[in-house]
Amino acid sequence: MMDIGFIGLGNMGFPMARRLMNAGHHVVAYDTRPEVLAQLVALGAAAAVSPLDVASKVETVMSSLPTPAIVRAVALGPDGLLNGTKIKRFIEMSTTGSQTAIEVGQALRERGIQMIDSPVSGGVNGAVNGTLAVMVSAPQQDFDLLKPVLDIIGKVFFVGEKPGLAQTMKLVNNYLSATALAVTSEAMSVGAKAGLDPALMISVINAGSGRNSASQDKFPKSILPGTFDFGFTTALMFKDLLLFKQEADYMHVPTTIAPEVHALWQATHDHEGADSDFTAVAKEVERRVGISLRAKS
Repeated sequence: MMDIGFIGLGNMGFPMARRLMNAGHHVVAYDTRPEVLAQLVALGAAAAVSPLDVASKVETVMSSLPTPAIVRAVALGPDGLLNGTKIKRFIEMSTTGSQTAIEVGQALRERGIQMIDSPVSGGVNGAVNGTLAVMVSAPQQDFDLLKPVLDIIGKVFFVGEKPGLAQTMKLVNNYLSATALAVTSEAMSVGAKAGLDPALMISVINAGSGRNSASQDKFPKSILPGTFDFGFTTALMFKDLLLFKQEADYMHVPTTIAPEVHALWQATHDHEGADSDFTAVAKEVERRVGISLRAKS
C-alpha cells in the first residue's frame, strides 16, 4: 500500500480518491473547497492545506483538475508541487493538452520530480465504478511501478513514453465524443421534426449502424428523460474542443468538421451556461429547430 496525495476532489476526483482509500491506500488530500475536503476526511483521508503541503508529505501525488491554468498553478506556483520536499512523482489526470503536459513535466523534472501524463475518460460513473479508460505516457519504469494504483480507477492503456502523448489520445477521444453527441442531436432533430418518437428513434439507431456513445448512453440517460445530468459540464467540453483544435493546429493537421462542432458548443455555452451539463447541446439543437427530443411516453 502507498501514501498517495490527491489534489482536486470534483465530480471525478472525489470518487477516484475514495476508490484508492477503499483499496487500502492512505490518501492525503487537498481541495480549495473545505466542505468537500471534509467529506473525504470523514471517510479516512488526511487533509492538507495546499499542494505544497501535499508534496511535502507524500512521494506520489495525483490530481484531477478542470483547466490547464489550474494545473500549472498547482504544479508550478509558489505553493505548488515544485517546491515540495518529499514528492518524487506526479500523476496528472486532467485534460490539459500536450503542450501544457510537456511544459509542466519539464519544469518538474528539473527538480527531480517525474510527471506521469495520465488523463482519464469515462465520466462520473466510470470514476465511481472504477471503469475509466486511463491513458498513460511516462517512462516505462514509472508506469510499471504505478500501474497497480491506476488499475484501481480503471482500464489502463500505456500509450508510450513521449511526454504529452496521453493528452493527445484523450483529446482525440473527447473530440469524437463531442462530435457524436452533436451529430446525433442534429440527426434526431430531423426525425422529431417529421413526427417520430425520439425514444423509438434511439432504439432503432442502437439496433442499427448509426449507434454511437451518444445514442447508447447520453440520450437514454440524460436527454430522453430531460434530466441533463450526465456529469460533465458544457464548459469542460468546450475547453476540450478548443484544446483539440490547438493540438491539430500545432501538428498542421487540417480539421474541417471540428469548427462546426466547436461552434455548436459555443452556442450551447452562451445560451445554457458554462455550468450546464454537456448534454445540453441537445437543447441548443431543439431551440434552433423548434422541437423536443424528450421521449413521448
